[in-house]
Amino acid sequence: MARYVAFLRGVSPMNLKMSDLRRCLEFAGFTNVRTILSSGNAAFDSPRRSAGAVERQVEAAMTKQLDRSFYTIVRSLDTLHEIVDADPFAAFDLPAGAKRVVTFARKLPKTAQSFPVERHGALILAVRDREAFSAYVPSPRGPVFMELIQATFGSDVTTRTWETVKKCV
Repeated sequence: MARYVAFLRGVSPMNLKMSDLRRCLEFAGFTNVRTILSSGNAAFDSPRRSAGAVERQVEAAMTKQLDRSFYTIVRSLDTLHEIVDADPFAAFDLPAGAKRVVTFARKLPKTAQSFPVERHGALILAVRDREAFSAYVPSPRGPVFMELIQATFGSDVTTRTWETVKKCV
């Protein structure tokens, strides 16, 4: 058995209860299911197979059990350990109070941009395989980093703070 973490896009306590997500995943055959925070993160065990196969299984289970689905991105716990252990933010001199964000994708689109790239104080610092690492300092302009992420990578992504990623590990 392998341990995986699913990151669901667009989940909040208002549109999905974590207890419902946990029951849905258990019904789908995943074991040792644990939800993390209330923003659509779940860790679980499953027979070893590709993250893509697990993503499809999670989305199909939500459709069947919840009559709705959320775009789901899955990483193995081993992959998340590699990311956290590497700490891709350590190589950058970030301002005090900067929020660190990881963007997960099934596949990041090819971009001609070199990194880091900046827009209104939001920075995409680096890209690794299917993850992008960003930082921003909160400002009255709102979450400008999300505009930068969407403009660079499109909308088939989901983001988590670095602290949330560490909690998922």
